[in-house]
Amino acid sequence: MTTIFIVLILLASVLLGLIVLIQNPKGGGLSGNIAGFSNQFMGVKQTTDVLEKGTWILSTILIVLCIVSTLLISSSKNTSNDAIKNIPTNSNTLPQQQMPLQPAPSTTPGK
Repeated sequence: MTTIFIVLILLASVLLGLIVLIQNPKGGGLSGNIAGFSNQFMGVKQTTDVLEKGTWILSTILIVLCIVSTLLISSSKNTSNDAIKNIPTNSNTLPQQQMPLQPAPSTTPGK
């Protein structure tokens, strides 16, 4: 389950990085000339809207995946720890060690 979340988080991160790198900080990005198209490719306004919506959607997906994976991983660790804590131990199976008897110190002077 953890590996599924890790793969999904990595995939969302890579896609988010690609979308952010495609955008131009001044609003150019894909809306500029692509492969010789001197006019509009999908329209300037539509391209920036698609990239902006994609950025918001992928960042939201990434945040939700991180939060959900944290909750599931911590809850799975708690259940495994509870299972270990609830293992019954039988104290009768272990031999009890007794302290060896030591003679009492002598209280008589001179001996």
